[in-house]
Amino acid sequence: MKVLVVGGGGREHAIVKKIKENKNVTEIFALPGNGGIAGDAVCVNIGAKEIEKIVEFATDNKIDYAVVAPDDPLVLGCVDALEEKGIPCFGPRANAAIIEGSKVFSKNLMKKYGIPTAEYEVFDNCDAAIEYLKTAPIPTVVKADGLALGKGVIIAMTRDEAIDAVRSIMEDKQFGKSGDRIVIEEFLTGPEVSVLCFTDSKTVAPMVSSMDHKRAGDNDTGLNTGGMGTVAPNPYYTDAIASECMEKIFLPTVNAMNAEGRPFKGCLYFGLMLTPAGPKVIEYNCRFGDPETQVVLPLLDTDLLTVMQAVTNETLADIEVNWKDESACCVIMASSGYPQAYEKGYEINIPDSIWDKVYVAGAELKNDKLLTNGGRVLGATATADSLSAAVEGAYSLVKQINFGNAYYRNDIGKKALMATMEE
Repeated sequence: MKVLVVGGGGREHAIVKKIKENKNVTEIFALPGNGGIAGDAVCVNIGAKEIEKIVEFATDNKIDYAVVAPDDPLVLGCVDALEEKGIPCFGPRANAAIIEGSKVFSKNLMKKYGIPTAEYEVFDNCDAAIEYLKTAPIPTVVKADGLALGKGVIIAMTRDEAIDAVRSIMEDKQFGKSGDRIVIEEFLTGPEVSVLCFTDSKTVAPMVSSMDHKRAGDNDTGLNTGGMGTVAPNPYYTDAIASECMEKIFLPTVNAMNAEGRPFKGCLYFGLMLTPAGPKVIEYNCRFGDPETQVVLPLLDTDLLTVMQAVTNETLADIEVNWKDESACCVIMASSGYPQAYEKGYEINIPDSIWDKVYVAGAELKNDKLLTNGGRVLGATATADSLSAAVEGAYSLVKQINFGNAYYRNDIGKKALMATMEE
């Protein structure tokens, strides 16, 4: 069986490694992949947004199944285009991927169907937004409507910061056309939780909860990044909260999308805030999170490809999706300077003995050498019976990996350990 994975980051490397466990898989292609993914799949230099070329490659190479992992190709209709050629896919069609592609759409959806989320206002005029901010509650959250590589959200602690955020998004076009419309949102407080769910538009199978660490520096200081590490499960996400989320958020969201004529099949990501008033949705993603995938998939005890195919065939209710009773920790090793300017081209040394625990994000192969080629270079993931052992294991892996200009946080999992009183 030939499988195609669209994308080229650490998330895609985790997906590739998990799919490799299926004995029916004979070949895995990654478009475009990266220098690290090349150790586990055949990488082809076709960009994730080059939809026509992806479809042409898939048909020419008689691909049996495709996984479209990143947000951009999903929103651009990559799944639609592949399915039109008879190639079964994991991932939502474009009309469902809009749940991430437009924050205005997702907020309006939640409001219409009574799904708990922050209060908000939508603006397509900069002056009107600034006028609103003169009397709006502070702190507040300013969000670009469209996709912005996960960085289109600004938390403003003062009125001046909020006005500056609006100007940078709407006038200076910090996030391009994604900022033509904005959402100004109520600032929520409480622990954050990421919950990824498999869904075939009828059944929802939640994955293990996780906790992301977005800030670049220790103790949640510094700039926001794409994520500097994750742990799973998230200790704040209890069984009682999970039941409440299924009843009030997960199933209502899937049902709402069906009611709108936009059935969602794939991985639906719920970014949640556990507020004093109960769980609320901060954001939806239409795909696996990064780096949440790097801690969630290692804990999956059921064959990933089997689950994905059940999602595609709308038979998710017929299979059991089982999870290991363990914890996982992923520490991201980045290039010093990320998320701003950084140098690249340093050789990466990863011992063969730990290769199966490393997910490469920003690297290229040159003359048989793996070189840094991105801000987030790789993630090292350990699983163990306890969270403390998983954290210890992840940092043990990090100490075995070497490349110039390496940087990583030293406190991934600290907040979760404090919550479990396990430290």
